Amino acid sequence: MTTTAVFRCFGTGDPLMEAYHDDEWGRPVHDEAALFERIALEGFQSGLSWAIVLRKRPGFRAAFAGFDPVAVARFGDDDVTRLLADPGIVRNRLKIDATLRNARALVALHEQGRTLDEVLWSHRPDLPRPRPATWADVPSTSSESVALARELKSLGFRFVGPTTAYASMQACGVVDDHLVGCSAVRDAG
Repeated sequence: MTTTAVFRCFGTGDPLMEAYHDDEWGRPVHDEAALFERIALEGFQSGLSWAIVLRKRPGFRAAFAGFDPVAVARFGDDDVTRLLADPGIVRNRLKIDATLRNARALVALHEQGRTLDEVLWSHRPDLPRPRPATWADVPSTSSESVALARELKSLGFRFVGPTTAYASMQACGVVDDHLVGCSAVRDAG
């Protein structure tokens, strides 16, 4: 019996990162709470490794009411105090405040009859790019992520600059930056 080696463009050797790579990153997401979670976690990741945030993901989900934007939008000063004391998350006041503001912005967006799904996916690149061969070929921003960041900020979102917007686009499958030869590319068809 012959086994074929699996090539992952990241995460090999860390079961949590392998599962994230294989099952989530670059896969389309359309659920509002899931999109809110991805944007929030990408904001918390800023300046840190993704592995740290991914390991704390269960804590984030518990602390932020499963990323239910309506529930998080109702968080007040007592919740901020609770979150700042919670070792299960990244305890950064600016990132916590941004997540609460983003939940309120998302609720306001829904009240206007719009969705985060619509906003995010409207910034999908019009033309497919060549699949990157190396990480050096993967941009940290794009013209689409600059436009997405601008729109999100105009809607009241915070901590969503072009780099965080691009990482969110990757996390939600708006762009797929799996490298050439990656097992996720073969699986995706």
